[in-house]
Amino acid sequence: MTAEDCAGEQASAAERVRTVLAAAESFTAVTDAHTCDLVGGGLHSVGDDGRLLLRLPSDCRLAGEVALAPRGTLPVVLKFTDVAPVAVRERVRSRVTIAGWLAQAAPECEESGTASFRTVTAHVALETPAGPVTVGLDELALARPDVLAHHEAAMLTHLVDDHAEMVALLTRLVDPRLLQGVVRVWPLAMDRRGVTLRLERAHSHRDVSLPFPAPVRDPGQAGDRVRELLAAARACRRGSRLPSRP
Repeated sequence: MTAEDCAGEQASAAERVRTVLAAAESFTAVTDAHTCDLVGGGLHSVGDDGRLLLRLPSDCRLAGEVALAPRGTLPVVLKFTDVAPVAVRERVRSRVTIAGWLAQAAPECEESGTASFRTVTAHVALETPAGPVTVGLDELALARPDVLAHHEAAMLTHLVDDHAEMVALLTRLVDPRLLQGVVRVWPLAMDRRGVTLRLERAHSHRDVSLPFPAPVRDPGQAGDRVRELLAAARACRRGSRLPSRP
């Protein structure tokens, strides 16, 4: 088992968008009148059809703009940023931009002081280090978030905070040529396919993926898959032990 350059098989753009939306705890809403940052869990959800539903304080400015908009639909751009949960260099992993309209949703068990708004999506874009891509609405509706979307941040921070030696051990699975000049190694990402390591040099970095022997089907399998990678690393004498953090 060896590492693969991150240009290899990855999640589709639509799946990545769904994963970013599922994990996000904040986003930015941009209208013609103003820009607001919305922070906190439970402010948005994604339906099976890929549409966003926002639950906002009924007295917030955005809610007021929707109420005053012609025909009750407000042009809006929603921006989500996927930030690595560990302190890597250049922490932004991707950005999702959704352009469309906001409209009042039918009240269903509304909490006091909140209002629900549905999005009518016109355009979805995903931007990664590889460049921007447009995601079709049909693709988005069919895609599902990664099974580890809600667990990835906790697992990566646990690795860095409590098991730095395991991160260093995983470098045995990396082509030794890629380790030349590397001064730090971080676990950048984890999904059902495997773990991605960020190899940091003095003035540059490179990401490599370590594929799991088999995809994770539910979050409870993630620990077993990581242990399988570690077992493969222990059996591999290539590479070198590197610091996983400063």
